[in-house]
Formats: sequence, C-alpha cells, structure tokens
Amino acid sequence: MCNLYRMTSNVQAIAQMFAPVANAQVNLPAFAEIYPDAEAPVLIARGPARRLGTMRWGWPPFGEIKRPVTNIRNLVSPMWRAALEDPNRRCIVPVTAFSEWSQTPDPATGRKRKHWFALKDQDLFAFAGLWRPTAEGPRFAFLTCEANGVVGRVHPKAMPVILGTAEAAHEWLTAQGDAAPAMQRPFPDDAMMEIEVEEVASTSAPAPPRKPEQPSLF
Repeated sequence: MCNLYRMTSNVQAIAQMFAPVANAQVNLPAFAEIYPDAEAPVLIARGPARRLGTMRWGWPPFGEIKRPVTNIRNLVSPMWRAALEDPNRRCIVPVTAFSEWSQTPDPATGRKRKHWFALKDQDLFAFAGLWRPTAEGPRFAFLTCEANGVVGRVHPKAMPVILGTAEAAHEWLTAQGDAAPAMQRPFPDDAMMEIEVEEVASTSAPAPPRKPEQPSLF
C-alpha cells in the first residue's frame, strides 16, 4: 500500500500534460512529501476541460473500517461501484515519485527504509483516483493493483495504478462500462525505476486545515 508520495512539478507542466486545464492560472506549492490526510493536488473533469485544485487524501471510513481509506484495491466492492461507474467521480492525482517501505529493517539502522519510484523518461505522471464530496470538503483515494517487478522487489503486494500519458488520463476520466476497471493493471517494468530522494523533515500527523492560497475545486 502506498502511503507516501510527492508532487514537485508545477502547474504549467500539469496543464501541458493533462490539457485542457480550465484554471491553469492557479498557483500550487511543491509537495515534497504527501502523507494520508494531507491536502494534495487533484484534477477532475468539468465538461471537456479539467479543473485543478486540492483535496484531502483519504476516503471517509465506513462499516468496520475505522481509518480513512487511502488505497482502493477491491473494485467489486459496493463501496466503490457508484464512484467507479460515474466518470465525474474519477480523478487524476499528479505525482512525481512515490514511496514504499522496505519489508525488513535496514541492518545498519535497524529501521525500515523508504524506497522511491518514478518513471524513467518523464518527471510527471498520475495515479488513477476516485473522489467524493463530504461535509468537510472533497476527499480522494487512488487505485492500487498487483505490483510489477520493479516495485514488487520492495513491496510485493501492490502498487498504485499509474497513468503515464495524457491519453491514459483521458481514458480514465471518460471510460464507460468495464473499460475503467480494466485499467487496474501494473505499469510496465521497463518504464519505471527506483530513485534516490533527499529526505525532508516531515510528519505523518494530520494536516492542518486547507490554506486559503491552495485552490479549491468547488
């Protein structure tokens, strides 16, 4: 399960890759480390264009689940069916790298280590996400799938569903019927790599309320 990623690209690059973006004039800071319950950039479809803003990462808990859901794997569950079947409830989550924790502690430190992954030939890509409105504002989670060989060496259980092209992102936002769940598949090994990322001081504690300068989607 992916519970840490970063988005350090800029609005211009997002708009260029995922055009047309109706509000490409907005400003976004760099997000060096994004943990669950933090605000993060998201694109949703509004007619033929996309709209860029921030949402809180974590689908509200339900049933016996006590924590917000960050990763979505079981698409046959009734909990996801309505959002998955409605293109207006799908979203694109811009990403520049994501992290998985090592399965065993590092012998030198005695602690598990972050392993960061990115695409080989491009700085920006996206996760395939779903979102929903809540009384506290919109929230999102993204799909996961079987891990490919690159990610599986560190985290064999799962990896995020990656949208590596503008065409894939458009397909995710517009697909009908079984075409959307069919996109829940691993990204090709030969297009990915593990990278080194400079660590930053951070915490996994809940994020503060949305700052006024971060653009709302609504």
